[in-house]
Amino acid sequence: MYFKHLENTDGLYEIRVQSGSDIYSIFCFFDKNNLVIVGHGFQKKAQKTPPREIQKALRIKKEYYEEKQKPNKP
Repeated sequence: MYFKHLENTDGLYEIRVQSGSDIYSIFCFFDKNNLVIVGHGFQKKAQKTPPREIQKALRIKKEYYEEKQKPNKP
């Protein structure tokens, strides 16, 4: 397993886990440097991370912060 920052992203990280011969990537980011928010994951079938998966992770991160900014509902 390893954890790395994805280049050219604003705080997006990838956790890579291997189970047998299968490799899975899970995207996450930090909220205030102490809370890890896990976005989504997928089974990795190529060496390079598909751009569409990175875009999806960035969209999830953006939606997280947009929802966080909304006032609390009673």
